[in-house]
Amino acid sequence: MKFHRSSAPEPEINLIPFIDVLLVVLIFLMLSTTYSKFTELQLNLPVADASPQKDRPGEVVVSITSDGRFSINRTPIPGRDVMALSQGLAQATQAIDNPMVVVSADAQASHQSVMLVMEAARRNGLVQLTFAAQQGGKPD
Repeated sequence: MKFHRSSAPEPEINLIPFIDVLLVVLIFLMLSTTYSKFTELQLNLPVADASPQKDRPGEVVVSITSDGRFSINRTPIPGRDVMALSQGLAQATQAIDNPMVVVSADAQASHQSVMLVMEAARRNGLVQLTFAAQQGGKPD
């Protein structure tokens, strides 16, 4: 008599259905994903190589510090909102014919601060607007 112990069959994992399901999920995700438009843009900001700035009688210089404080022609503006900037620009440009607003913002100033100056200029009907840049070299 032969006594033979039967061993338990080794479990087999069939990977083919698993791979099929993963491929279907991958295809579904590829077709349903929308990609952001910002990934297409690569910006290199220019450095200005312009001649030194000349003082012109019709210029109104709006300075913005890195922490968001404003000054118009070296006079500090008490507020940090559009109304205060608009009032300051109105006072600075009341005696000037065809004024030009020069925005001189710190490199670390927020984009919102620059937009506030642009909005204040628009409210006062100031259409000539330019931005000051550092001359030559690399920006800090």
